[in-house]
Amino acid sequence: MRALIFGITGQDGSYLAEFLLQKGYEVHGVMRRASTFNTSRVDHIYQDPHADKYVFKLHYGDLSDSSTLRKLIYQIQPDEIYNLGAQSHVRVSFDIPEYTANITGLGALRVLEAVKDYQEDTDRKIKFYQASSSEMFGATPPPQNENSVFYPRSPYGASKAFAYYMTRNYREAYGMFAVNGILFNHESPRRGETFVTRKITRGIARIKAGLDKKLYLGNLEARRDWGYAKEYVEAMWLMLQQPVAEDYVIGTGESHSVKEFLVAAFQYAGLPDWEKYVEIDQRYYRPTEVENLIADTTKAKNKLGWTASTKFEDLVKIMVDADIKLLGSEK
Repeated sequence: MRALIFGITGQDGSYLAEFLLQKGYEVHGVMRRASTFNTSRVDHIYQDPHADKYVFKLHYGDLSDSSTLRKLIYQIQPDEIYNLGAQSHVRVSFDIPEYTANITGLGALRVLEAVKDYQEDTDRKIKFYQASSSEMFGATPPPQNENSVFYPRSPYGASKAFAYYMTRNYREAYGMFAVNGILFNHESPRRGETFVTRKITRGIARIKAGLDKKLYLGNLEARRDWGYAKEYVEAMWLMLQQPVAEDYVIGTGESHSVKEFLVAAFQYAGLPDWEKYVEIDQRYYRPTEVENLIADTTKAKNKLGWTASTKFEDLVKIMVDADIKLLGSEK
């Protein structure tokens, strides 16, 4: 089996690549060209092109570049495509809405169109996975499932909703095996450092090391369904192994506030008086907020046989331990 992953250098892409390599896949990943190294999450599985068994291959590309996407698909001839690429920071999407829509929304359409043309030209089928998001639900009351209405509250959420509907349309119009994985918040030590969970655990590590005195955050009352990203990539894969292409909600079924994550992380790190270190900065508030997200994963449990196993408290510990260890190695 041969898989092509857009967003290979991100949190989910790196875990998915590991998972597929363990399954015996040949894995191809698309990464953006940068003047600095941006492959830290996959460096441990990097292979020299001259290796005897060369099964992990990186390619330059961008979701804004239709011609390169098309060329890669025709050259690689993948059995499965996972579109995990996006401008995925919700708060930043308010600052760069056009770019977010171009990459997160239109990027998915460009891949779908290339897959459609490839299948018509070659008569070979490709299974397509679109990384949808719980941010599409936005202001819809929880719990949210596959039948809940979308009410996005950010350019990111709206762009993901566009990609979701395009994926469904290509499935219904052209008979493509195309699925949406509607994943609720999933975190790990590989999470980007500006996302709130990682910002908290990294900030704690720096405070304990005496490098920082304060941690600046925004809305502490927003509630999210937080799971462990390493587990969620199995659900992505399972969706493409089903006999019929369908969309699935993936999460833990539990909701916790940013403040709960903050308190749990500080307490685990031996800093119970967290108020001494945390300041609220209005710059980190969103113009429109998503108050509460909780996944109803009944369908995933029944059809995929998948459930989240890492609990909220364990996720907090994993991330705090990892950032303290990482800072120690850097020092």
